[in-house]
Amino acid sequence: MIESDVYALVGDDGFTRLVRAFYAQIPQDDILGPMYPATDLAGSEERLRDFLTFRFGGQTRYLERRGHPRLRARHARFRINHAARERWLTLMERALDEVAWPPEAAALLRTYFRDTATFLINRPE
Repeated sequence: MIESDVYALVGDDGFTRLVRAFYAQIPQDDILGPMYPATDLAGSEERLRDFLTFRFGGQTRYLERRGHPRLRARHARFRINHAARERWLTLMERALDEVAWPPEAAALLRTYFRDTATFLINRPE
């Protein structure tokens, strides 16, 4: 499976369910919760959903609204250390398990999430 096939397999609804399941865990999380303003959780959810949809072969709403992803620059203001990376991955893994995507699509996203979360570490121990 190639990355652009993921959208064809799960569609907007699949990405909406995944991101919703992820963000449902954020408010009570002691590491990630403080990084997300409670007043903009819906905005954060929309941005991640649009980014993932674009990244995996769907609509280009993210590019139209925000331009190039510039992931490191957009995340520079957050303290992302190994613990934050691990927690983000734990919550996203739970979300993937909850939405029960087809195994090949979930496996591809798990690899992408691990690699990208490592790339975004900006406060190494």
